[in-house]
Amino acid sequence: QVQVVESGGGLVQAGGSLRLSCAASGRTFSSYAMGWFRQAPGKEREFVAAISRSGLSTYYADSVKGRFTISRDDPVGAVFLQMNSLKPDDTAVYYCAADPGYGINATGIEYDYWGQGTQVTVSS
Repeated sequence: QVQVVESGGGLVQAGGSLRLSCAASGRTFSSYAMGWFRQAPGKEREFVAAISRSGLSTYYADSVKGRFTISRDDPVGAVFLQMNSLKPDDTAVYYCAADPGYGINATGIEYDYWGQGTQVTVSS
């Protein structure tokens, strides 16, 4: 099993930046592709970004492409989401998840382990 814990959320003005972190413990971190998802009030959970096991491949939702960057640091067992040019529509609880499969997946069902989430609020 893998335990994941998110941190780094907070309140920021539109146009600002935040960096989310996800610490993973348990089985070998490099055995998992990692993803970020988010859920806004009254809306369904949606895919944000994912990174492959090797870290060589990334994939982003169209809504965040060019503004968000996902990265991973295997020696410390962490994955990050750098969020720039934030918009009020980015307001949501952000979740980190671990996928034991190969490749990169944008569907939550592929991810076996989830964190509790961290709140990101972007004010206009």
